[in-house]
Amino acid sequence: MAALLAADPAMGAGFAIKEQSATALGNAFAGATAGAEDLSYMFFNPAVLGRFDGNQAQLAVSGILTKLNLEEATASTTAGTPITGTNTDGDAAHDAVVPAFYAMASPHEQIRLGIGVNVPFGLGTEYSDGWVGRYHAIKSTFETANINPVVAVKATDWLTLAAGAQIQYAEAELSNAIDFGSIGAANLIPGSVPTQQDGQARIKGDGWAYGYNLGLHAEPVKGTQIGLSYRSKIDTTFEGNARFRLDDAGIGATLKGATGAFANTGAETKFEFPPMAGIGVHQAIGEDFAVMAEAQWTGWSTLDELIIKFDNPNQPDNVTDYQWNDSWFFALGGSWDATDSLKLRVGVAYDQSPVRNRYRSPRVPDSDRYWLATGLGWAIRENLSLDLGYTHIFFEDADVDQSGTDPGNAARGNLQASYENHIDIFTLSLVYRF
Repeated sequence: MAALLAADPAMGAGFAIKEQSATALGNAFAGATAGAEDLSYMFFNPAVLGRFDGNQAQLAVSGILTKLNLEEATASTTAGTPITGTNTDGDAAHDAVVPAFYAMASPHEQIRLGIGVNVPFGLGTEYSDGWVGRYHAIKSTFETANINPVVAVKATDWLTLAAGAQIQYAEAELSNAIDFGSIGAANLIPGSVPTQQDGQARIKGDGWAYGYNLGLHAEPVKGTQIGLSYRSKIDTTFEGNARFRLDDAGIGATLKGATGAFANTGAETKFEFPPMAGIGVHQAIGEDFAVMAEAQWTGWSTLDELIIKFDNPNQPDNVTDYQWNDSWFFALGGSWDATDSLKLRVGVAYDQSPVRNRYRSPRVPDSDRYWLATGLGWAIRENLSLDLGYTHIFFEDADVDQSGTDPGNAARGNLQASYENHIDIFTLSLVYRF
């Protein structure tokens, strides 16, 4: 778990991270719930364990290179005062190295025990302290580590059912500047100069939570594999603290003395990591070829707003309106056994963003995306294999249009920004059977 959290997270659709398998990545995750090519597919469907015998372990490592290009931004206070500062950024996203681990044992002819350790969600964006949107966001990180023990039962030779527990740790950090000049001017504090007397707020918290996952894998006709899976939502309470840095001009100190706000305090927020469901098909064509398809649903409508409550009763709740939609992922892929030891893979996908244009935030400037993927598998020995996957993800252009009249934005002001984004992903995995 320490190794997982040591890696900076990267932005997935919303901020889900699919990159848990080099093999599945090579097909753009087409057939991920049905393919059962190696242990890593248990992340998408725990019932694939019924396709394997004996004992084995697998390690996968993904390099996620995210380019979050802020092309142009303008901002003003709610009262209309222009906000000066940096209005471009060549890359506001964190690159990431994301590991995953899987293991399986076969204690009985019909029973498989498995465990996966993954990073299912992650987010990392960061802007300079002086950018024009600093009152909306500076740093945003979500990091997770999920432990998933699974029991799979082979009901028949062609049908496996599985269930597992999700034990998830999550931590988050959010920061933004505070326009004490504008707040002071609104409260008639002498010497207040809007946008020129900045402080900063930083909120950090973490929490443990639990969920479950279910899966079904079937091969009703030889060569035709079908998979169904479900991962439950995970209700998480983040508990931590809020720290405030006041401005040098003393406006924040005056406000703190008069109202009791802007004092360091404990903080709490509740967050629902979304449920997910998938259906996949993997169809063999002759001895050497296969085609596959996938549809995955993510219930991102759980994220309507983020409300941070403070132990300090004089500190108003921090509210951010998201109003995300549920989203879909569709993929098609194919593979070819070029030789007895070498398999080649390709895939394409459409990844729908849950973000509504009206509510897009600089913390998660997400948009619909399109995948092109390829990969290869090499059977080094009978009990040892290596897989490599690569994908390039194209984003539709993303525009931010936040208004100072929106809920929670009175002190943040107006922000218009445009982004051009893309992602390159490399995943390497090694499987050892014993």
